[in-house]
Amino acid sequence: MADINNLLSPEELDALTAGLQDGSIEADTGLNSEVMAVRHDLTNEDSSLGVNIGAVDMINERFIRQFRLGLLEVLRTTPKVSMADVKIMKFGEYVRDLSAPLSVNTIRLNPLRGYSMAVIEPSIVFAALDNFFGGFGRGFDKLPPGRLFTPTETSIIKIMLDVLFGSLKEAWAPILAINCEHVNSEINPQFAQIADENDLVVVSRFVADLGRNISGNIDLVYPYNSLKPIRDLLRSRVQTGDGDDVSDKEWSAELKSAAVDAELEITVELGEIETTLSKFEAMREGDIVYFSKGEHARMYVNSVPVFDADVGANGSQMAARIIRPLAPLK
Repeated sequence: MADINNLLSPEELDALTAGLQDGSIEADTGLNSEVMAVRHDLTNEDSSLGVNIGAVDMINERFIRQFRLGLLEVLRTTPKVSMADVKIMKFGEYVRDLSAPLSVNTIRLNPLRGYSMAVIEPSIVFAALDNFFGGFGRGFDKLPPGRLFTPTETSIIKIMLDVLFGSLKEAWAPILAINCEHVNSEINPQFAQIADENDLVVVSRFVADLGRNISGNIDLVYPYNSLKPIRDLLRSRVQTGDGDDVSDKEWSAELKSAAVDAELEITVELGEIETTLSKFEAMREGDIVYFSKGEHARMYVNSVPVFDADVGANGSQMAARIIRPLAPLK
């Protein structure tokens, strides 16, 4: 395109500018003048049509249950673990919010693409260490500056990672069979580059309490690109909307099959009387107790009245014949 300065003199440029400012020259009269431009950053991947966060939440809920049981087995204490909202953010933004020293572990979750990261705050490590040796979960809030984890603390971190890997494997099992592999460990998150600064990551944060009011965060960080190839699989695991007749019948059949062998206690009550403690204590073997018998006996299932019944005999066995069901208790 030719330079406009070479086509117009300075006086003409000044007159054109003045005309645009005072309105004597109309502006925005070209083609597509009403089209609004939308800014697009090519370095920032759009996450609006990608990973299903609801599926990640379901994985995290299963992970928490397994992680609690695993820690209970190795630490002999009942940990409190809660889940924060799953976030999608740039890796650089996530790292900037962290302050070293931390237990930063680079991991592989095969067959997911790339590397993931498990970040454990030192307060969790110290509380786990105290619990492991029979304490009450006391420890420091954070690692003193300049100090690395000791060999004993590193061993505790390895034990926790083993529990974390087993819990992740169980949590992912309904969706995808994964194998967890520890790659390396750092205390500075700046050295664990699982993604470029502008790449998106999926951050799952868990708040754990292993001792006396000592809590800390455990973060699982997945590169967004590692979950995108299985986004259809994640989406299919979350049901949205009402099921059709076929799926409802299948669900009902599976529920019935699972519950049909449940054991129930059935009792039949012929009648009841009211008496005093003195009269009850005076009763002896052979005494006759008079009471008013109702029209039917009452049949209870797990102490809940369910049917009216008649009591009789069937051969050598006592039997109860169901007459009618009772209205449900409100």
